[in-house]
Amino acid sequence: MNLKICTLTLSLVAASFSAQVKDTLAEKIMLYQLPIGGWGKQLEDKSVVNYDLPIDKPLLKKIKSTGDDHATIDNNATSREINALIKAYSTTKNPEYLKSAEKGIAYLLLMQYKNGGFPQYYPNTGLYRKQVTYNDNAMINALTVLYNAAEGKNDFNVIDPKLKEKSKVALQKGIECILKTQVLQNGNPTIWADQYNEITLQPDKARAFEPISLATGESVGIVRFLMLQPVNPTIEKSINGALQWFKNNKIEGYSYNVSKVNGKAVRTLTEDKNSVIWARFYDIHTNKPLFGDRDGSVKYNYYDVSEERRNGYSWYGDFAEKLIAKEYPKWQERNGVGR
Repeated sequence: MNLKICTLTLSLVAASFSAQVKDTLAEKIMLYQLPIGGWGKQLEDKSVVNYDLPIDKPLLKKIKSTGDDHATIDNNATSREINALIKAYSTTKNPEYLKSAEKGIAYLLLMQYKNGGFPQYYPNTGLYRKQVTYNDNAMINALTVLYNAAEGKNDFNVIDPKLKEKSKVALQKGIECILKTQVLQNGNPTIWADQYNEITLQPDKARAFEPISLATGESVGIVRFLMLQPVNPTIEKSINGALQWFKNNKIEGYSYNVSKVNGKAVRTLTEDKNSVIWARFYDIHTNKPLFGDRDGSVKYNYYDVSEERRNGYSWYGDFAEKLIAKEYPKWQERNGVGR
């Protein structure tokens, strides 16, 4: 009997200690969480969310005045917070951190369209915010959270079983949307656009300098996500098609460099026989590199772009280099496909 009392006392002490363990970042994240469950990338006054800033009364007032229309998955918002909270819970066992993370996962489930896609913002539907958005890896970040939730990976095994089951369903819907939105050319799968009409799932434009196009950087992220999934003929065809497109449309003999001149970024495309790059955007029909400008015009020559946009946006990169050289061969070997 005494042993039971002692054990119970120790358990209560441990629980009390656990409840008081705090994680500074997690505490701030919970303050920033919006009522709907997601997080914003900006506050009501347009200032960027910055967890390095100490919380004082003026900042707290800004945080509390920020409404649900700021909830988004853009710029890693919401996914980064959920991941940080799960990590904090794994080290502190503070139940408030898990509760906040689960509320964030519920927000992702709430914002997902029936067709499996994710808008950039929810519930805000202004401008291009309601489009199914791969841009800046928004949808893939959300789906990666749901993948971890569904599979119990990366410390997500602690979430509520009901949430886990809902995440499994949402994950499969998301994968179906990815496969549906892969752009076909002459019946062959290529890569993906940055954003799609949320109803028709046809490629769409966003900001003036982001025209309808094939988007290389985001497509690399999509392929990496598909490589995490169990292989079936449809996924295998999708991945193989994308890799073939990347191989066919690489730009050899050029490098893309960023330097500082008088404190400003200057981006230049220069000849370099040892370099391989890809353009940020490609024409969805011809696979020619294209560039958008502030006035909504589309250029096919990098140096025809206005100086402000040419130096204010990253137009080239070695996006698929590692995917082709290392990750794709490993995926083939691991799954015994395409060799």
